[in-house]
This record gives sequence, C-alpha cells and structure tokens, in this order.
Amino acid sequence: MQTSVDMEKITALCKRRGFIFQSSEIYGGLASAWDYGPLGVELKRNVKNAWWKSVVHSRDDMVGLDTSILMHPMVWKASGHTDNFSDQVVDCKKCKKRFRPDQIGGKCPSCGGKEFTEARAFNLMLKTHLGAMEDSSSVAYLRPETAQGIFVNFPNVLDTTHRRLPFGIAQIGKSFRNEITPGNFTFRTREFEQMEIEYFTPPKDAEQCYQQWINERFQWYLDLGIRQENLRRREHAKDELAHYAAGCTDIEYQFPFGWSELEGIANRTDYDLKQHAKFSGKDLEYRDNITNEKFYPYIIEPSGGCDRATLAFLADAYHEEEVPAAAADKEAKTRVVLKFSKQLAPVKVAILPLLKKNDGIVALAKKIKQDLQKDLVCVYDDTAAIGKLYRRQDEIGTFYCVTVDVQSLEDKQVTVRDRDTMKQERIPVDNLKKYLMERLSN
Repeated sequence: MQTSVDMEKITALCKRRGFIFQSSEIYGGLASAWDYGPLGVELKRNVKNAWWKSVVHSRDDMVGLDTSILMHPMVWKASGHTDNFSDQVVDCKKCKKRFRPDQIGGKCPSCGGKEFTEARAFNLMLKTHLGAMEDSSSVAYLRPETAQGIFVNFPNVLDTTHRRLPFGIAQIGKSFRNEITPGNFTFRTREFEQMEIEYFTPPKDAEQCYQQWINERFQWYLDLGIRQENLRRREHAKDELAHYAAGCTDIEYQFPFGWSELEGIANRTDYDLKQHAKFSGKDLEYRDNITNEKFYPYIIEPSGGCDRATLAFLADAYHEEEVPAAAADKEAKTRVVLKFSKQLAPVKVAILPLLKKNDGIVALAKKIKQDLQKDLVCVYDDTAAIGKLYRRQDEIGTFYCVTVDVQSLEDKQVTVRDRDTMKQERIPVDNLKKYLMERLSN
C-alpha cells in the first residue's frame, strides 16, 4: 500500500541516499542551486539516455546536436529574448523583497506588507562579458534555451546530412534563466537542463505532426513508469499562446505541490527561421530537390526539462509499504522503496556478503560483483546487517539484491531477492548473470 508523498519526504530521501544535495552546502548553500550526487547523476543520466534512445536512435528522421551555451548576441536579438524575455516585478516597500504581481494577492508573502513599487520589466537572461574589457561591446548571455542553437545550425545540418523534410534535430543541454522566484526543489531553478527537439515539416503537414508529437511524448513518460492518473495534457488557450505559435500543449505531472508542466509541445510555425534569416542576411529556406520548391518549414517543438522529468520519476517511484513479519529480513516495519522502471533505476544489482569477516564469502561476493559490473550497474555493500542492507537498496530502487552466505561456499549458489515482491530464490553462481540479464532486459 502506498501512502501520500510530500516534497519533504522526497527532499530528505534525496539527501540521505545521495540523489541530490544543496549546492555549496558547507558555505550555507546557494538558493535554488542543486548538485546531483552519486545516485542522482546515474538516475539523471538514465533519463537522458532513455530520451535520446527514444527520439534519436530509434527513429530514422532525427539527428543530434550539441551547441554552445554562449552565442552571438544577435541570436537573442533575432529571437526576441533581448527585448521581450522578461517578467513583471514589484518590490515590497517594507521588506524590499521582489515578487511577480500575480504572487502577492494584495499583501507581501514574506512580511505581510501592503505597499509595493510600480511594476516594471525584469529581463530573465543571465548576462556576462567576454574578453578583457567589461563594456557594452563585450556583453554576452548564457542561453535561456537550447532551441536557438538548433535554428542557427539548420543550414549546417542540411548541408552535412542531406536530410529531406520532415526531419528533426534533438539536443540535451544546460540553459539559464534569472528566475525571480525559483523553488519547489529542482522543479524551477536558474540553471537547468533541457531535452529539446525542433522538428521541421512542410507547412501543410504541421498540424498532423503536432498532434503526433503530443501523443508520442505523452506515451514516453508512461512507458518509463509514470502512472497514468498522474499525467495529463493541457492545451493552451489562444490568449496564452506566443504571437507566432499556432498551438501549444503541455504535458503536466501531478507533483506533491500540484499539477505542473513537464514538457511543452508547440507549433512554432515558420517564425524562427524567418527571424534568423532577416537578422543574419542568410538564406535559411529549405529547397526540395525533387520539386525545386523553396519555403520556410514549420517547426514543431517538443521541449522538456530533464530536471523536472527526473523529479517526476522520483516522486512517482516513491512508495511506503508495510512489510509483513514473515518477510525474509524479519522486520515487520514500513519500508520505503523507489519503484523505478528497469531503464531508470540507478543501480540494478547489489551484492551483499552475509558475513564480512568471512574471507571466503567476501572473496566470492567481490568476484561476482566484478563479473556482473561488466554488463550491469552494481554496488557491493557490507556495512550493515542484512535487513538494513535490504532497506538501503529498497530506498534507492535497486532491482535485485544478491546475498552471499556460508552455504554459497559449499553449493555455489546465492540468494537473489526481488525488490518489488521481496521474494527470494537460490540461483547457481554460474547462471547468475544470465538470470539477471534476462529479467532486467524484459
């Protein structure tokens, strides 16, 4: 039975087990900045690998790209970010803290004050300087999105890959936004990682393509274990759309703090390539080498947050269950278990020697680990009693625990414990890798 999960439980688990740490913690931390620990980096890497496999390696119409964080300032002028990428902000006259007008509700959320400055625009791009001189000529920006790097490389990709429409370009990379009010753990931060696709299609096919991408991206989350009742689509109303967009649909997840966006799929029309052609003076039209027709493709953009997806997979995997007294570890207590999918689990197998002072048991356990880790992500742990070791592996989502005991030295068999059922089975050491590989590949 699963109990309700809140962000405090998720945050505590992440710190306790090494998924996510507060950045610069020994100096008091930096607000809304987070470091992925030994398990968190594995989980996030698995999320990115699953995305890349799905949208690039498993398709015939997609290529990858990795563009620079720093770009020519005119890129952001053409995209509209320099002039328009801003939020309205007000300052509380009492405590001097800054908020968006829609957050104050008549009084300051911090001190209760009721007097504010006039609303004004606050640009969300993070500014830096390139070179030795810090003046207006050296201004550059940390990119607020990965999309523009794809748009300006459209002709390079065409020239080198000879692709025909429709096709897409995928990218995973860091972006930066000087958010006024970041929060909710890793959900909204000033430094984040995007998983973004720009899919180029003939204008006549754009609407059908847009609907297909909505369905495919929604299904991706389900395939990786998100429960359907925690996932929904939300189509943007006309007054929510960017001026250039023909449509936009968000895929939302029911986080402990409420329904919030995981990914947006937008029909951006032909706005982006036209803008960059205008500002750069370069020809960015597509030429069909069969019909000889030239036009600007429409662009369908599925854009998701890697950090948000990782947080959603963590929250959805979190379960608290009552362990029956008859369980093998004899602890009739509540266990916390992360029921990750097989693709996402940071650790697949844990090897646990029952007696760490027995040299024969330790040697066999380490030999098994050395053999398995060639093909599977494994850990070796002998730092506690077996019941606590099981609980530790449950909390990080490890699929199988392999226990080496005294009997293993005689019959050359080990005990394999299943994470979800807690059932145990004796397996010959010689057949262990095959046994695990078959179950983890299904």
